[in-house]
Amino acid sequence: MADINLKGMGVALITPFKEDESVDYEALGKLVDYQVQNGTDYLVVLGTTAETPTLTEEEKRNIIKLVVTRVRGRVPIVLGVGGNCTRNVVEQLRTGDFDGIDAVLSVVPYYNKPSQEGIYQHYKAIAGATRLPIVLYNVPGRTGVNMTAETTLRIAREFDNVIAVKEASGNITQMDDIIKNKPARFNVISGDDGVTFPLMTLGAVGVISVIGNAFPREFSRMVRLALAGDYDSARTIHHSFTELFSLLFVDGNPAGVKSMLSMMGFIENKLRLPLVPTRIVTYEKIRDVLRQLSIKC
Repeated sequence: MADINLKGMGVALITPFKEDESVDYEALGKLVDYQVQNGTDYLVVLGTTAETPTLTEEEKRNIIKLVVTRVRGRVPIVLGVGGNCTRNVVEQLRTGDFDGIDAVLSVVPYYNKPSQEGIYQHYKAIAGATRLPIVLYNVPGRTGVNMTAETTLRIAREFDNVIAVKEASGNITQMDDIIKNKPARFNVISGDDGVTFPLMTLGAVGVISVIGNAFPREFSRMVRLALAGDYDSARTIHHSFTELFSLLFVDGNPAGVKSMLSMMGFIENKLRLPLVPTRIVTYEKIRDVLRQLSIKC
């Protein structure tokens, strides 16, 4: 298993669509360049923010190929490989093409609502199916079940290729429990932009970010300052974004960040059903905040 450093700011890449809802590969390529050139430490491909459930298998392959080709090894690439059928995830890990992929991000099984033992067994099977480093992803607001600190720590201690957890439970006490009791080689990564700064003061090593799609330079600077222990400077940047944090998610993700990237001229403001763009009132509020931040829109 190759070493991989996932400290800093990873960005959960969006999938740009054209007006006809086809994938806008040209826009995606430009967005990847924008990320790499502006301080993003690693990219997460085909995560929640990418609207992955609405993509065809061919589109997924094309997106992976484009990102790997465009990045050219300059930053690590983490690929979302998850699902609520353990057999399918295991098969994908055993037979898929992972050339150019440095790690996988695998979400807690959704909809089925497994017990903690079921979650453990799911990840045990995944850990045995690949030599790639694995990042767990706990996001109970989407999956319907919370992976407890106890379960996370059990998995972390037993499987050497499970290297981190992306924690989006919103429960600071739970996340602090993991940070306090984790093995030294295992890291906690924030899964929410808004709690990244406070979580890093407790010992998290960074974030897999949504807002970083639009503000890679500024948000990665905040993360680096926090990693260096310069909490006063990091807090200032954190506070400059607090209004955007809530606006980004009020109409769901990635509707908020797509509206922002559209205003900035990167993409069309297009999502695939069942997701729809932000409401006009949210759009206008985001635009007002961007103007205050001196972003042209």
